[in-house]
Amino acid sequence: MLDVFTHFANWLSYDILQLRMDTPLAKGIHFFIEDTSKILVLLVILIYIISALRASLSVDKVRDYLQGRAKGAGYFLGSLLGAVTPFCSCSSIPLFMGFVSARIPIGVTIAFLITSPLINEVVVIMLGSVLGLKFTVMYVSLGLLLGMLAGFLLDMFGAHRWLQPFLAKAYQQDIQQHGHTGNLAATSSKKTLKQRHQFAISETATIVKRIWIWVLIGVGVGAFIHGYVPAHWLEAHFSNGQWWSVPLAALAAIPMYSNATGIVPIMGSLIDKGMPLGTTLAFCMGAVAVSLPEYMMLKQIMTVRLLGAIAAYLLVSISIIGWLFNFFY
Repeated sequence: MLDVFTHFANWLSYDILQLRMDTPLAKGIHFFIEDTSKILVLLVILIYIISALRASLSVDKVRDYLQGRAKGAGYFLGSLLGAVTPFCSCSSIPLFMGFVSARIPIGVTIAFLITSPLINEVVVIMLGSVLGLKFTVMYVSLGLLLGMLAGFLLDMFGAHRWLQPFLAKAYQQDIQQHGHTGNLAATSSKKTLKQRHQFAISETATIVKRIWIWVLIGVGVGAFIHGYVPAHWLEAHFSNGQWWSVPLAALAAIPMYSNATGIVPIMGSLIDKGMPLGTTLAFCMGAVAVSLPEYMMLKQIMTVRLLGAIAAYLLVSISIIGWLFNFFY
């Protein structure tokens, strides 16, 4: 099926636009046409399918289920829930705040918060279409692991103390009175097939309207790199997998969060040009995991100490992942 997009790009680039093959301009435009058409078509189809499945998800029921689980299972379920809920961290904040207000264990809520922006249908679909199934499976596994480990560590250090005082006090009272946190009644309403379809259509339209411009920008940057950035430049500066290149890539990607959807096409171009897999992975994860708008919103419920702990954890863990991938691949 994916060959259709290659043939379409060939036809438009070489037959209609009559570009000369093997020139930087032709390579860049061909890359832009092929990746843009492929990503947008796959996004529309798969976001609809995922949204239809998500339509029957009851947040209240999930929260009630989470509070009764053992901590290890709670971390996994929190991370898994983050993977199937809103596609960027700023959209997941209201749900996260609902978890905190319900006093779901802080480690479970943090596992959700970390995983939610790292794994979502948009990034996964684009990774699969641009970089293949193997890379996508590795990325999803690492995203879940990062969320679970963050939940475990922050629970171990009693991170509920680092919430804003009114929430920290409520958490502490629950622990003293009940030995655990969280006390919600579950509510659920089953949607009909028609309601799921309507929800999926609405969700698909909302997400595509929000991200299409970033797809074009990201693919455009990737096309420029593909056509005009000499492979020997990236090889000279990054192909040896210098240790500093990994944290630098993660930090450099943070300002690009607002167009995280466009990161994946850039990754494809960087790998094609010789950037090591680990450095490229750190770049992608840094872009989607850390958001300045997100941190400003979280300041309503977290102290600077907790925000700093989460940021430090992400930078260190992403760097370790990048170094390991550079070493083994």
